[in-house]
Amino acid sequence: MTGIPFDVPEFDDHESVVVGSDPDVGLRAFVAIHSTARGPALGGCRMVAYPDGAAAYRDALRLSQAMSYKNALAGLPHGGGKAVIWADPTRDKSRELLRAMGSFIASVKGRYITAGDVGISVADLDVIGETNPWTTGRSPELGGAGDSGILTAYGVWQGMRAAAAHRWGSPSLAGRTIGIIGAGKVGRRLAVHLITAEDARVIVTDPATEAIDALLAEFDGSTPDNLQIVAGTDDVIARPLDVLSPNALGGILTHSLARDPAFTAGIVCGGANNQLADSDPAIAAALADRGVLYAPDYLVNCGGVVQVADELLGFDLERARERVAGVFDTTLAVLQRAEHAGTTPLEAAAAEARERIAAGPEPRFAP
Repeated sequence: MTGIPFDVPEFDDHESVVVGSDPDVGLRAFVAIHSTARGPALGGCRMVAYPDGAAAYRDALRLSQAMSYKNALAGLPHGGGKAVIWADPTRDKSRELLRAMGSFIASVKGRYITAGDVGISVADLDVIGETNPWTTGRSPELGGAGDSGILTAYGVWQGMRAAAAHRWGSPSLAGRTIGIIGAGKVGRRLAVHLITAEDARVIVTDPATEAIDALLAEFDGSTPDNLQIVAGTDDVIARPLDVLSPNALGGILTHSLARDPAFTAGIVCGGANNQLADSDPAIAAALADRGVLYAPDYLVNCGGVVQVADELLGFDLERARERVAGVFDTTLAVLQRAEHAGTTPLEAAAAEARERIAAGPEPRFAP
C-alpha cells in the first residue's frame, strides 16, 4: 500500500491518513481523519473485502468526509474520521486482528474515536476496545451504547417524514409505498417503524435469509398485510414506489437508475452510506432533473453517530433519541434551502455542513 495519492478527488484536504499493517495477523488498514475543527473525529470502522488497496483508501476518504458533514449537521462536537480494514470479515476476522486494529487506532492518540460499521459488530468493538480506549459502540455490559442501528433507523424515518412534508405537504407516510433495500439492523428497524407507526406499504429485499427471518420475527414470524418480501434490488426498483430507501452498501444510485423509466420513486431516503455511485454529484443533479427528491445519506443517517457520541457522556437512550428527532427539522431546513437557492439537496447539505465546520468547535453536550 505505497504511493498513496493526494490528488484523488476524495482527498478533499483531509488532515491526515494513516496506514496500518501487521502481516502477522493479516491487518491492512487505514484511518482517515478529514477534520477535527469541531472536535475529535468520530466515525465507524468497517471491514470489507475490497478489490485492492486503492479502493479501500478511497472508501476511507469518502466515508471520513461524509462523517465530517454528518457530525456537523447533527450538531455534534466532533469532526469526521473513518477506519477501514481491507479484509474479508467472513474469512479473515480474528481476535488478534481486531486487537491489532485497536492498537493501530490508538496510535493517533484520540484524534479519532471509532465505532461500528459494515463488517464490525458490537462484539468486535469490545475486542478493539481492549487495546484502544477511544472506542464507542461497545456492549452495554462494558458501558457502551450497543447496537447503533436503533437510532440510525429512527433518524432515517424522521428524515423520510421531513422529505414527505416537503414533497407532498404532509409528513405522514400512511398508504405510501416504500421500497427498502437491505433488511439489516437499520433496514429492519426502519421497516417496523413504517409498518407499525405509519401504516405504509413496505417492500423489502435482502440476500441474507437470516435478515429476512429477523424482520419477520419482529411480527412474531408472520407477514403483515402491508409488508412484501421480494427477491432482489431490481424487483424493488421495478415496483411503483413513492420512496426508495437504500439501507445496504452504497453505490446504488447510478446514472442508469436516474434515467430508468421504470424507477418511479418521488423520494430517495435511506441509511446506506455513499448512495451515489462513485460519489458523483451529477447523479444527484440527474435525480433532481426528473423530480426525484434525494435526501443525502449523511443528512438523515446520523442517528448511530449521535448514539455513540452520547456514550462518551454516559449513555442515555432517551436523551440520544430526543437529539436524533432533530433530524426532521434539519432535513426540512436543508430541503427548503435547496429549493430557495435552486440547488440540489446534496449541494445544500454540503454547504450547510461546511458553514458549521468553518464556525469551529461545537459546545459539548451537557450530560
